Amino acid sequence: MTRIKRGYIARRRRTKIRLFASSFRGAHSRLTRTITQQKIRALVSAHRDRGRQKRDFRRLWITRINAVIRDNKVYFSYSNLINNLYKKQLLLNRKILAQIAILNKSCLYMISNEIIK
Repeated sequence: MTRIKRGYIARRRRTKIRLFASSFRGAHSRLTRTITQQKIRALVSAHRDRGRQKRDFRRLWITRINAVIRDNKVYFSYSNLINNLYKKQLLLNRKILAQIAILNKSCLYMISNEIIK
């Protein structure tokens, strides 16, 4: 019986995984079994942290808006501002409101004055 040489497919799969883990330290970038474990772990962390990042940015925007609002006593609280924005159907999301609060406070005061009227 002649000797059968293995194909290149498994090697190609391993090199693809190695390229993914090339920046990892130690055995995590050298040993195939640990590379696959670390790849799974990295992808799980990336998936989890995408949701966490959205949550963190939303908290940051809310904090910024609330700080500017309470600073000049335009409104007593953030929740009053958002509630009245929805009542007046001014659909500005929190990201835009936070940018306005940081870059152009007078514009935020104008918006809040329009809500009060």
